Amino acid sequence: MSAESSERAPHAGTGASYAAAGVDIEAGDRAVELMKEWVKKTQRPEVLGGLGGFAGLFDASALKRYERPLLASATDGVGTKVDIARQMGVYDSIGHDLVAMVMDDIVVCGAEPLFMTDYICVGKVHPERVAAIVKGIAEGCVLAGCALVGGETAEHPGLLGPDDFDVAGAGTGVVEADRLLGADRIRSGDAVIAMASSGLHSNGYSLVRHVLFDRAGMSLDQQVEEFGRTLGEELLEPTKIYSLDCLALTRTTEVHAFSHITGGGLAANLARVVPDSLHAVVDRATWAPGAVFDLVGAAGQVERLELEKTLNMGVGMMAVVPEESVDVALATLADRGVDAWVAGAVVERGDRATGAELVGTYAK
Repeated sequence: MSAESSERAPHAGTGASYAAAGVDIEAGDRAVELMKEWVKKTQRPEVLGGLGGFAGLFDASALKRYERPLLASATDGVGTKVDIARQMGVYDSIGHDLVAMVMDDIVVCGAEPLFMTDYICVGKVHPERVAAIVKGIAEGCVLAGCALVGGETAEHPGLLGPDDFDVAGAGTGVVEADRLLGADRIRSGDAVIAMASSGLHSNGYSLVRHVLFDRAGMSLDQQVEEFGRTLGEELLEPTKIYSLDCLALTRTTEVHAFSHITGGGLAANLARVVPDSLHAVVDRATWAPGAVFDLVGAAGQVERLELEKTLNMGVGMMAVVPEESVDVALATLADRGVDAWVAGAVVERGDRATGAELVGTYAK
């Protein structure tokens, strides 16, 4: 993990310097020192070397146990949720969100998360802030079972304000070719299991911020009775990481597919793993979305279909399993503390226009 930072001190005279341009190399070096202890907590046996190199190293000989290993990769960020973190001065949870967005995409195909790298862009390097972001990334990597093998902290004065920042990450996983999950495995009669989200996760914050702040005039420090905490605390609730829960399912019972519910909402993301000949029907009556979804809808007079194509509506991950696997799947998730339920089923597509739909009315 390196840091693009500043010249040590401007030389006497009138010559230009990196420091005078606003880039502080020493602050970046300090940030790297502060983050080292957190990165160490993510190490796997396959990781070689430490921080400070130009590239992170992962011993690929560990993949020899696979007959035909397929590498899965994904990259993502956390969107405008970073602005909530900036305003609240809370920086560690946003790293947790980043890992969830990347690694839960990777596990959808049945891949085991292996390692991740991050990119943190700031207007000015505040070492403690950068270290807090990396702390959250490292804690998320532990929850996902992957290593944090490197990253970059870039200082962009003049493009970003002194307190502005953004984060992105990329990850890699591996799955045996004959264990690859997806549309090819799904059959008519399969059950669709929903796994509860921890809240908004990390999608739709442009809509949420517009509705709650611009239209409703709410503030981050405002107490919301339905949440039992402030609005800001609710909006910063970390995204749930499902990677190890999904892998546990694949070890205990037959799973045909997973769908990570992110941008685009539940129906659109579920449709991505349903074959053209089939259709997934999800019954809204099987769950009640959390209070934050009700608040966004009511405060902005947002139509239900608009909410559903923007927010996760209380479901962060879905599993498609054979009907005979339902009991074991639900028991496995319950043992792992995951709130899950049968939300629907896969049927023949017929003349339906899309691969998945929501029907009925949400439970109260």
